Order: sequence, then structure tokens, then C-alpha cells
Amino acid sequence: MSIKEIQDAQGIRRSLTRIAHEIIEHNKGVDNLVFIGVKTRGVFLAARLADIIEQVEGVLLDCYPLDIHHWRDDHMKDTALPNNVSLPVHNKKVILVDDVLFKGRTVRAAMDAIMHYGRAKEIQLAVLVDRGHRELPIRADYIGKNIPSSLEETIKVKVKEIDDMDGIYLSKEE
Repeated sequence: MSIKEIQDAQGIRRSLTRIAHEIIEHNKGVDNLVFIGVKTRGVFLAARLADIIEQVEGVLLDCYPLDIHHWRDDHMKDTALPNNVSLPVHNKKVILVDDVLFKGRTVRAAMDAIMHYGRAKEIQLAVLVDRGHRELPIRADYIGKNIPSSLEETIKVKVKEIDDMDGIYLSKEE
């Protein structure tokens, strides 16, 4: 297997800083925004975006984790609704954050989950990596890096909070 580093920790920091500024600019500030991070790595990326926005705007935005397993359409097992979970999304502009956008199925499940918890005013999608190959008509509003890849390749995002390092890697079986 060959592994190639596509972006290092500094590159990820720059991408997240740019995305944070794009979110502020697109929304003409940060009023009524809430971050929802798709478990697992999206949660940490959402928190980092919230921290950057706090440094720039002086406002700490709410940031919530989202487990989408119940809403997945590609799992044969039956998963129960998460207990004792509520997301305050009603009439909010939701910034949905995930690490990699690939076929679009995770984002579709996340949108179903968000709509289960309330009627958001708007849902915007921020991803660190867009690798293409959509099966559903979904596109990101904010993209850290476009990485064209083949279906035989794998994109892996590592975050220091759980992987002890930051980086984006492309791997391929040889």
C-alpha cells in the first residue's frame, strides 16, 4: 500500500481559517449560526471552526456532535434513535461539518437527522476534503481542499484530538 501526504497540519489550519472567514462573509456575520459536527472527525473540525470564528468575531458559537447511524441507508442493522439527544436547530442557520465529502450519503443522513430535531432555517455544508464521486446531488458550500481521486484510492483525514496528529493522506492498494 502506498500512502501520500496531501496536506500537513499547517495546511489544515490554513484551510480551516479560510473556511471560517468564508462562513462569516457568506452569512454577513455569525448571528443565528450553529455548528453541527458529524461524528467522529467532523466534531473536532466544527469545534476548531468555532474557535477560529471566536477569535475573529469575539462570539463563541454553539457546536454539537451528530451521530448519524440511525439515518444511514447503507447499514443492514437496525439502529435505534439516540436517546436523550436534542439539537437546537429550529430556525437556525446550521453549518454541518464533516471531514470528507465522497458519495454524499453521510451528508444526506446528517440532513435527515437535523430535520428530525427541528426545522433549520438553512443548512450549509463545510468539508475539509471534497473527493468527488457523488451518488447524490449534494455539494459543499465550503471546501478546504478538492482532491480528485479514483475509487480505488482512500482519503484519510487525521486530527490531533484522536489521531495525535493532523494530516490528510491518500492511500492506494498496490
